[in-house]
Amino acid sequence: QVQLVESGGGSVQAGGSLRLSCAASGRIFSINDMGWYRQAPGKQRVLVATITRIGATVYADSVKGRFTISRDNAKNTVYLQMNSLKPEDTAGYYCNGVVLPTSGHTSNYWGQGTQVTVYS
Repeated sequence: QVQLVESGGGSVQAGGSLRLSCAASGRIFSINDMGWYRQAPGKQRVLVATITRIGATVYADSVKGRFTISRDNAKNTVYLQMNSLKPEDTAGYYCNGVVLPTSGHTSNYWGQGTQVTVYS
C-alpha cells in the first residue's frame, strides 16, 4: 500500500507564512508528478501547484509569486512554501502523487488533507 501524509497546516495572520510537507511511504517503486490541491468549504478541489520528478513546476495564477513547490525525491516528499498568505487562501490542502508501486500499476494517491486558515 501507498500512503501520503501531510503536515504543517495551521492558522496564521494575513501576510504570514506556512510550509506544508507531504511524505509518501509504502511499497513505492517511483513517483512521477506530485502536487498540492486545495478545497474551500462549498467549493471544488482545485490545483495549487504541481512538480514533475525533474522539477518542472506549474502554479495556479492565484498563488504565483507567493507559493513555491519543491520536492526531495530521496525522501519521497513534496513541500509547499506559502508566503504572503491571504484570507482567500483558507482551505483544506491536499497532497497528490502519481505513484508506481512495486507491484501494480501507476495510480493517483491522495493525502488526508491539512487545514490552512488565514485570518485578517
